Amino acid sequence: MLLCANLLVLFLHIFVLQNRNKINIMKKINIIIAIAFVSLFNLVNAQNSSKPSICMIAFDQSEYEKNIQDAFPFIYNELIRLGRYSVMDKYDLEYTKQKDSLVLNNCYSSFCLNALIPKVKTDYYFTGSISTLGSKTLVNLRLYNTSTRSFERIFSKEFLQIAGQELLMFRVAMNEMFGQPNDPIIEQQLTQAHAFDNEISNPYQPQLSANGPRMGGVMFMGQTARIMQAPTYEGGFGSSPYTFQFGYQFEKQYLNEGNFQALFEFVPMISGLDQGRVVPSIAILNGIRNNRNGFELAIGPSFTLSQTAEGMVDDNGVWQLKSHYDPMNTNFDKLETRLDSRGEYNLNTSLIIAVGKTFKSGKMNLPVNVFYSPGLKSSRLGVSFGWNAKDRFKKAN
Repeated sequence: MLLCANLLVLFLHIFVLQNRNKINIMKKINIIIAIAFVSLFNLVNAQNSSKPSICMIAFDQSEYEKNIQDAFPFIYNELIRLGRYSVMDKYDLEYTKQKDSLVLNNCYSSFCLNALIPKVKTDYYFTGSISTLGSKTLVNLRLYNTSTRSFERIFSKEFLQIAGQELLMFRVAMNEMFGQPNDPIIEQQLTQAHAFDNEISNPYQPQLSANGPRMGGVMFMGQTARIMQAPTYEGGFGSSPYTFQFGYQFEKQYLNEGNFQALFEFVPMISGLDQGRVVPSIAILNGIRNNRNGFELAIGPSFTLSQTAEGMVDDNGVWQLKSHYDPMNTNFDKLETRLDSRGEYNLNTSLIIAVGKTFKSGKMNLPVNVFYSPGLKSSRLGVSFGWNAKDRFKKAN
């Protein structure tokens, strides 16, 4: 075909030179376009013909617990996508198999591949396998040179055991085998056990498994700090503005795409036990976490059950309870409600802003968070840490 195209181009050149005085301008333009088209066709054919030919022979899944029906056609299409070879058409291969009664399903050894050379005539044969190796998934790819009758290249790559992501593993392995770049994030999620949870590395569990115990401390500032240190007869607690707290954090992931995941955090805590008090609280936060480095930001309301009372501040700046108020005294300021050890337990609300980072060690998550609760007269600053260990392959209910 290439020879015929070249002869056609030569003929057109001679024709134009001999008849240049008889052909009008439009015809000349048409001929030039035709020459350009044929030349382009020659160039494409020449490039295609320069590629070595290859045939996808077989792919072994016998040592893998799950049958992947799309493995063979996917790898066949990946060979085409790489653009390095002229891939034998699957229909041509099927015709050859039927015509010569070939059985290729278990043809992986050099002895079997050698026997195919007279019947399946390509420069290379491509085979591979997937198997389970301990806690890993092993993808093995082999390129057989029919001229040298030997394996020109054998490539193996270990992945995590992530069922449902095998085709993506094949792509990553083939790209690396033939020197094509891979997305570093995807490769990390498929190969590194300490990579953060995402839809690739944890397809079984839509709920983010970072649940676990939390403990830490909180420091009160402003009016609350002064009340905490004041004596009990003044409505204080006679304690320190620093207190220990512990609890449990529940997380539920509702979005996980690319580098980020969005989640709800539900955190019940108890504070004050180190000072002989029980102060329960619940924080409900909406947060976002980076899958690559574990940094997160969350914000939401906090509900605390604490003792409060209604009262006023007199002219001397002394807090007086409403129950002690003398109606005849006109020197009181307007009423307000604040923390008081003589008051009743009431539900109080505040805003929580938290930042943190989750460290990973194998299957263990180690979250560390710093939180701040702003207020007009009082605020608090705290830090918490925790841990979590989970089964990566536990299915969601």
